[in-house]
Amino acid sequence: MKDKKQQLTPFFTKLKEYGESDVVPFDVPGHKLGRLPNDLSAFAGKGIYQLDANAPRGLDTLSKPTGIIKEAQALCAEAFKADRAYFLTSGTTGGIIAMIMATVRAKEKIILPRNVHKSVINALIFSGAVPVFVKPDLDNNLGIANGVSFQNMKKAMDDNPDAIAVFVINPTYFGVVSDLRQIVAYAHEKNMLVLADEAHGAQFYFSDLLPESAMAAGADIAATSMHKTGVSLTQSSILLTKGDRVDQFKLQSTLNMIHSTSPSAVLLASLDVARKQMYFEGEKGIAKALKLRAQMVPKLNEIKGVSILDESYAVKRGYDFGFDSTKLVIKVADLGLSGFDVYRMLKDRFDIQLELAETYLVLAIITIATTKRDLDRLYKALQTISDENYEQNQSLPKIK
Repeated sequence: MKDKKQQLTPFFTKLKEYGESDVVPFDVPGHKLGRLPNDLSAFAGKGIYQLDANAPRGLDTLSKPTGIIKEAQALCAEAFKADRAYFLTSGTTGGIIAMIMATVRAKEKIILPRNVHKSVINALIFSGAVPVFVKPDLDNNLGIANGVSFQNMKKAMDDNPDAIAVFVINPTYFGVVSDLRQIVAYAHEKNMLVLADEAHGAQFYFSDLLPESAMAAGADIAATSMHKTGVSLTQSSILLTKGDRVDQFKLQSTLNMIHSTSPSAVLLASLDVARKQMYFEGEKGIAKALKLRAQMVPKLNEIKGVSILDESYAVKRGYDFGFDSTKLVIKVADLGLSGFDVYRMLKDRFDIQLELAETYLVLAIITIATTKRDLDRLYKALQTISDENYEQNQSLPKIK
């Protein structure tokens, strides 16, 4: 049963009241709540400027929340089944840097897969932590890195009993998840923290049809991009913690070092309302999106030179812990074209913007906002590209 408290949007509600009030703004920002019309307000409306307040009295502060931001973060924690939630306006990049800096000090070891995001590398530089890299599963047929096996992570933990933390990706960009629950359990036996990069896993918290979330698996801290696979605005993310292994004071202090002292109220408000929307609409929305995907995949697989990765792919690679089907991974190498070629064609000729391209494939992200029309257009475009380019026994050479 849904909790009625989740209907509340404490930060957004108060921010909206402030923007619509007759306040005399002698503080920043200089646009004074959108008094001077411009090209952006003509397109997006004055409201975007009315929401762009800079922590006036009554609107709380992100660096030391005691009022409505604290209330909004508490609701977020409950929605994600975490103990604490911290709003981020620096994206999951900021969250990853903060959680590593707050937990691993200079010259201390952290175990992590080699296919981590560059924010992790930057965090190592900032913190002085020593990386112990674990080789992920490399698929030469697709030119991508997948998850890390429990056996390889266990060996790294056994070989480095003095490591402070283990870092995991849940899921990879291409939807593959590792045996997170087993990794967490063994790491905790070794008195190691478990840190999770969930830049592409916010949707896991709102559907049983998707793999397990980091918090559900018992991880200590996770950086989660609500803007990537949830419905908040770009650059807005959350940092989640569970249990008592993470020093909350140190974490908040580290976040304050990284955050701007003028965080965007618009981004904070978008997190507040996105949490509410995902809580009440996420389960049905994800189920609908996955149904649309399931209906489209057989048609896409019938296109000559095109094939779709699904859960069976992950199982064959030894990852039978679920697959993130909101990632539509499309192999196009058998068209005789690279993923980069197809990526450009889809945008330039068909006005279809994909998430990314790799040598052999392209990636489309499906969310609760994806429609049947979107997938139909993608199908027709790929069919046209196949008709124009497919030749039997023609494919890009494999990576050796």
